[in-house]
Amino acid sequence: MGNCLHRENNTDDGDSDHHVDFASGNVQLITTKESWDQHLKQASRDSKIVIANFSATWCGPCKMIAPYYCDLSEKHSSIMFLLVDVDELADFSTSLDIKATPTFFFFKDGKEFDKLVGANKPELEKKIAAITDGVPQFQP
Repeated sequence: MGNCLHRENNTDDGDSDHHVDFASGNVQLITTKESWDQHLKQASRDSKIVIANFSATWCGPCKMIAPYYCDLSEKHSSIMFLLVDVDELADFSTSLDIKATPTFFFFKDGKEFDKLVGANKPELEKKIAAITDGVPQFQP
């Protein structure tokens, strides 16, 4: 499926598509390593699974899957959805050995338990379904 290789030097190519809304719905934009740590701790306290989308504004497949990811965040409130721009947090992204965007990491209790590379909607939905099948859903 679609994915972009990590671009080392981020040059602004004047692309007007930079305005795609990558973080809407219940997606939390992570802009610092401290914010990342804080969200993972909160998810652990709340016993929530975390899905982190590592993407880039210049990446076509990232732009394509962003609205879908945001929709998923609204459908699955038992999961914490995070978004990390690999160019904004380059050192952190490199430390996680991200070689292509988008890359989705799945965390439980602060530890990675799964990963998906590429804008593969069916596989992302399948992984979320496997998670939510094991998580009691809110019943009024």
